[in-house]
Amino acid sequence: MQPISHKLAAIIIVVLATIPCLAQDNDSNSVKTVERLYPNLAAGVLTYAKVGTLPEGILLKTDGIEIAQKDIEQTILQQPEQFRQELQKNAFFVLEQQATDKLLLKIANDKLGKQSKDVNTIPDSNIINALFENITKDVNVNEQDVETFYKENESIFCGTPLDKVRKQIESYVLQDKKQLFIDQYIQTIGLKMEILVSDSWTKNQSQAARDNPLDKSRASEKPTLAIFSASSCCGPDKMIPVRDALLKKYDTKINIVYVEPKKEQILAARYGIRSIPTQVFYKNDGKEFYRHSGFFSEKDITDKLSEMGVK
Repeated sequence: MQPISHKLAAIIIVVLATIPCLAQDNDSNSVKTVERLYPNLAAGVLTYAKVGTLPEGILLKTDGIEIAQKDIEQTILQQPEQFRQELQKNAFFVLEQQATDKLLLKIANDKLGKQSKDVNTIPDSNIINALFENITKDVNVNEQDVETFYKENESIFCGTPLDKVRKQIESYVLQDKKQLFIDQYIQTIGLKMEILVSDSWTKNQSQAARDNPLDKSRASEKPTLAIFSASSCCGPDKMIPVRDALLKKYDTKINIVYVEPKKEQILAARYGIRSIPTQVFYKNDGKEFYRHSGFFSEKDITDKLSEMGVK
């Protein structure tokens, strides 16, 4: 795992084998997965991992890959001191990052190994990047994508005309779309490969990871609006007045949680926040209803809340 500051800059948050199998009947809904037992704990490759019993000290096992608790503890100790306490509460996040790196390397090696005799001499990062390039080769950006991004993020351009920033926007939106595709690819790896994680450890980590305002709000049985934002180089955060108006309008009907990713880097990474401002709407059962990146007006948010049944 790379230093957390770099990892959070572009989180990649992204094997059928002879390993202990879980007892299951013919109903696929009975399969014990992380998502079924501990909703919203995983954000990537462990979303559909199966949960079961593993030898003491072993947290994850799959084809040719094993991650021990001591590996996670050592990784946390290697991070900057200001992150360690928060990472202890989010050790499952650390496990998911390690699993992502190892699984992607294995998948990439399997694919590249069939095409190149020099696979053993290529750096791991290059091998994984080659996999990403292959699976995103058909992702593209159209004019509507560019215009929509510019309209929703005008404040960050400080009045610069669209034509002068078009190429930069095209490049950014293309990378963002590719990252979204990669994230979705990583999240579904557990549907294609057998990944087993420790039940007892995961249960404890699920409880620890939820010790924050956003997870608590999602568990409150009320709709939640999460606003990930901060001040920009062009002035104060424009989402603050919107947030304050919504607080007055909805009072106790919904939870409104404001998060500054620079201050809450691990929480933002867990929730897959790649740009700010981002607004995420959750239904009263805690499940995500809608996500939007860019400025969202009070009317836009009110309309979206109305779609959720909040009046």
